[in-house]
Amino acid sequence: MSAKKEKSFEENIARLEEIVSLLERGDAQLKDSLALFEEGTGLVKLCTAMLDSAEQKVVKLQKDSDGAPVELPFGEEE
Repeated sequence: MSAKKEKSFEENIARLEEIVSLLERGDAQLKDSLALFEEGTGLVKLCTAMLDSAEQKVVKLQKDSDGAPVELPFGEEE
């Protein structure tokens, strides 16, 4: 039994871009287009979850002068 390697965010985005390109060409059969669309929506959900997880880690790493965590909007610095 081999463990399936989890792909990185960047690998998932690259595959998603490939799917978009294939769908935009419009030369795939309906069945294939639907399969690609389904794969793409799954990748969007996965990438969104990965981004949410990364955001939570960043929030945990931010601390105020007392060492207590503080949440700042993206791009703002103390």
